[in-house]
Amino acid sequence: MSKWNRLFGVPIRFHPLFSIVILLSILAGYFIETATLFGIVLIHELGHVMAAKNFGWRVKEIQLLPFGGVAVVDEMASVPAWQEIIVTLSGPLQNGMMMVAALVLQSTGVISGEWSAYFIQANMYVALFNLLPILPLDGGKIMQCVLSFWLPYQKVIVFSCVASLILSILLLLAAAFHTWYGGFQLNLFMIGLFLFYSNWYAYKGMSYHFMRFLIHRGDTYHRLVRQGTLAQPIVVDGRRKVTEIVRLFMREKYHLVYVMDERGAIRIVLPEQPLLQTYFNETKRGSAISELFM
Repeated sequence: MSKWNRLFGVPIRFHPLFSIVILLSILAGYFIETATLFGIVLIHELGHVMAAKNFGWRVKEIQLLPFGGVAVVDEMASVPAWQEIIVTLSGPLQNGMMMVAALVLQSTGVISGEWSAYFIQANMYVALFNLLPILPLDGGKIMQCVLSFWLPYQKVIVFSCVASLILSILLLLAAAFHTWYGGFQLNLFMIGLFLFYSNWYAYKGMSYHFMRFLIHRGDTYHRLVRQGTLAQPIVVDGRRKVTEIVRLFMREKYHLVYVMDERGAIRIVLPEQPLLQTYFNETKRGSAISELFM
């Protein structure tokens, strides 16, 4: 990606495909519309950035992509899910505010009805498209956060990646279907292709994503203990491997692991920390918990 500049101290980078979309739009004679769309996307992403900074997150950069943009942050499942939902919704919220502003300016005669209609339609497109449940769109991130309240985080990662891949393929099929009946939709095809590639890459990197989640469990532990929390029990028998147990960890819960014997009696209760330390030792993570702690 090429670096453009900094806005509020945050670097802005163009994805090559975004640059191609902009260039094609300008060559087709849609410079004003393209510039307007660029401004809408940028304000959308600044909504994410301002909300993230308000929570003290570390914002690395804004990436302008074919479908819009992404605010890249250092935090990954180490902050409360409700914070991530607020940060994610802050982008579409900017689109809603711009739509209201356009209606007010139109009613006072500052801008024409035709321009207001285009501006509102463009904002609606950016907001609604970004709310599709596909990663890395806003809707995909919200999907992950909501699922993390009920499912172990490893399952959340797998489900969201697979669902995003399937929906990306459906976008590509929609572009092909439209080509058959009404002409080639280049933008839709490029967006679908980018999302498919992005999610295929994320699918192959699921183990890395899960490892980052486990590495940040220390931050989660201190946050939950500081505010006080109810521990979520995990009940297993001694034959379960450490790898299998940590895959049951949930994002918003602190766990105590109850290890049972064959008669159903509790042999030992383990907090997360010793299990995580064992998991990070590659020679021990495949061992049964009874071999290590009983």
